[in-house]
Amino acid sequence: MLAVLARLRYLISVAARGQQPMPSPAKATISTVIPGLRYRDAHAAIDWLVRAFGFERHAVYDGPNNTVAHAQLSFGNGMIMLGSATNEGAYAEMMAHPDEIGLRETQHPCLIVADATAVYEMALAANATIVTELAEMPYGGKAFACRDPEGHLWSVGEYDPWAG
Repeated sequence: MLAVLARLRYLISVAARGQQPMPSPAKATISTVIPGLRYRDAHAAIDWLVRAFGFERHAVYDGPNNTVAHAQLSFGNGMIMLGSATNEGAYAEMMAHPDEIGLRETQHPCLIVADATAVYEMALAANATIVTELAEMPYGGKAFACRDPEGHLWSVGEYDPWAG
């Protein structure tokens, strides 16, 4: 429903400028942007993400040698996909783990939560590495940032960009 409202706002703003709207290439589905992550120990990462943030296992497909060929974890109406970092094939050559590049990131998942304090406590209990302490944000709500056990950066906050 929020995506429909966002599209409607876009169409109104375009019409107000006297322009023609671009057709959206997005499929009419629940979530159209799904981050993908790779983990050396994907089974442990799945367990951690469930404990630390409250993700739910949507699908987990095991691979050979205790690996995860593909997993889908849901969070509200959002989802991430992940798998084991096997470092095989052309695609694997384009990927790096945070610890291989000085814990730097070019992107990170952002979780929109109803109660950032509660999720902060869950993340602490799961031994997340807090990189930005829980605080009130000038744009609204509380937020924090942390790293998971393999170094991936996560932002968690109450600000809802769809409410806008």
